[in-house]
Amino acid sequence: MAEKIKAFCSWSGGKESALSLYMAQQSGFEITNLLTMANEEGTHSHTHEFDSSVLKAQSEALHVPLVQRKASWQTYEEEFMKAVSDIRDKGVSAGIFGDIDLIEHRQWVERVCSALGVTAVLPLWLMDRKELLRKFINFGFKAIVIAIDSRFMGEEWLGRKLTTAFIEDLKVLTHVDLCGEKGEYHTFVYDGPIFQKPVEFRTAGKVLHESHRLLGLECPETFRSERSPGKVGL
Repeated sequence: MAEKIKAFCSWSGGKESALSLYMAQQSGFEITNLLTMANEEGTHSHTHEFDSSVLKAQSEALHVPLVQRKASWQTYEEEFMKAVSDIRDKGVSAGIFGDIDLIEHRQWVERVCSALGVTAVLPLWLMDRKELLRKFINFGFKAIVIAIDSRFMGEEWLGRKLTTAFIEDLKVLTHVDLCGEKGEYHTFVYDGPIFQKPVEFRTAGKVLHESHRLLGLECPETFRSERSPGKVGL
């Protein structure tokens, strides 16, 4: 039996990274690490602005170690390459990315990975949007909307679960990309075939940031000792 290729997964905590990880596993890759780039303080991720405790909770539920590196947007590429270099030196030869069709980002990940002798793998590349969402749901993933751009979507979308009804309702908004590829919405994945157990979490109010509405999330290290009420696990 051929030895599995070891790969890290570029991890946002949302639907595309989760689905790409699963499809890579199904193709025979062994996922050794999640890689997330955080802000300079190390408190939140750059992509979905997840609190670090949320990413750690996902990592624990997946049983896949999290590598999180701090960077400004100016130092992002440098720090990303340092992180990939460190992972590569432990025997990892591929990186899994959840891009769908943004050619500029594909070119970027292929360039930086190639420079380090790592192969960039994009399992979702050019996948039909509706097919992607249906695969995500049919494979048994569970996720909620945790951020919306109010220029495109109303606040009522915050907290909605990704279901078949969600897809049908979203199709009515003809100005919105079904997968939110223009930043219309972001998701948080808390269960599915890649998880060893569901992620324990609760919602913690809504935050306004410029044109974005964000749904606060808290995970075990934040609330375990509080014993206060909240929606856990949705």
